[in-house]
Amino acid sequence: MSTLEPERGTGTGTLVEPTPQLSHGDGDHERYAHYVQKDKIMASALEGTPVVALCGKVWVPGRDPKKYPVCPMCKEIYEGMPVGGGGGDKNSSGQGANG
Repeated sequence: MSTLEPERGTGTGTLVEPTPQLSHGDGDHERYAHYVQKDKIMASALEGTPVVALCGKVWVPGRDPKKYPVCPMCKEIYEGMPVGGGGGDKNSSGQGANG
């Protein structure tokens, strides 16, 4: 929305455009840190292959997961997993990927 503000004593006006509020981020406000099997994170880092989070998200990690909140769905699944169980237990999964 533009406004017309008169300048003092000249009888003319200046068109003033409001500055839009732009986000200079890269969409990180919509990102979460996800739980992924540790060996998959390492393979992805070395080979650039996609990983699959506990919540089902598939992507190639590239950001520091410590900068983001944990995905609520991954957290719920992780907390429901048995401790010390088989191949998919809490000891073989970890927060180490972000997407």
